[in-house]
Amino acid sequence: MCYVGPLAAAAVTTLAWRKNKSINVWWLMLMFYGASLFGVIDHLWNGELFLISKEWAKDLSLGIVITMAIFIAWKIILVLAKKNVSLSAYIVTAGK
Repeated sequence: MCYVGPLAAAAVTTLAWRKNKSINVWWLMLMFYGASLFGVIDHLWNGELFLISKEWAKDLSLGIVITMAIFIAWKIILVLAKKNVSLSAYIVTAGK
């Protein structure tokens, strides 16, 4: 169930992206969907029926940590993009 946190965050960022079409939110949305896909594949790989493990509370906590880590990594990328002009051209100003 570690995919639930990133999947919920992906749904929220999808709604935010549809509202303002920000390229930065689009990248965050993709990161959340990627983490969700990874979580589903991990559960399938380990043979957990219906994608729910025996330690579901621990998995949900892991999902929250994964979601927070993705958000922090995204923020770091945005900060680095503001400092590096060539990276900024791809991340911050793309699609404008």
